[in-house]
Amino acid sequence: MKVLIADDEPLARERLARLVAALPEYSVVPEMAANGQEALKLIAEHHPDIALLDIRMPGLDGLQTAAKLCELSDPPAVVFCTAHGEYALDAFAVSAVGYLLKPVRSEDLANALAKAQKPNRLQLANLGKAAVTDATHQARSHISARTRRGVELVPIEDVLYFIADHKYVTLRHLEGEVLLDEPLKSLEDEFGDYFVRIHRNALVARNRIERLQRSAMGHFHLQLKGLPDETLTVSRRHVPGVRKLMEQL
Repeated sequence: MKVLIADDEPLARERLARLVAALPEYSVVPEMAANGQEALKLIAEHHPDIALLDIRMPGLDGLQTAAKLCELSDPPAVVFCTAHGEYALDAFAVSAVGYLLKPVRSEDLANALAKAQKPNRLQLANLGKAAVTDATHQARSHISARTRRGVELVPIEDVLYFIADHKYVTLRHLEGEVLLDEPLKSLEDEFGDYFVRIHRNALVARNRIERLQRSAMGHFHLQLKGLPDETLTVSRRHVPGVRKLMEQL
């Protein structure tokens, strides 16, 4: 069985390659990936049976890379590598993929590879939004959403706002919008440094705020940079907070 290795640390990649090569049933894909983008490219080229993905990688992390794999007709089985097992266990318990704790031991690797099973598309899509963080509780760099084209990954810096409507949240970004099934409150908790609540159902990117306007009827509306023809309603209870934020910008 062919195994692809993706890790941003060269020594970690080399060590995993040696451990995999020592197992008679497995062979290492000759090229190894240093980030999620490279992993996706190599998976498309070499069609490995199993992908060993480091969780914390620059750009697309391991979870986001796994989510992107659902666009493939025959994705590989996924085994994650992590130095923070206390955070990984909760997510992996519900996503039915394997995991290894660093430093990886040979016997653990053999067991994980033997048990690796190809996850279904729903499980892969859910990986991108799994609340897995490291010891610093670092927020995701991208948000994944299922669309007709597969899984779309939206960089946080491209998000303009989130609007909640019943059970779904609309994410508006520079190129359009996607639907999420994540609660607005959890998005606020994770990305509170980047977004501000302007209404019980709306979060707005702090650095996109342009001006606050009051209509003749006394209602407040927010104008965002990049959306000249669209305004968002600001509830009265959130007006003071928005004004204070604008003074600091």
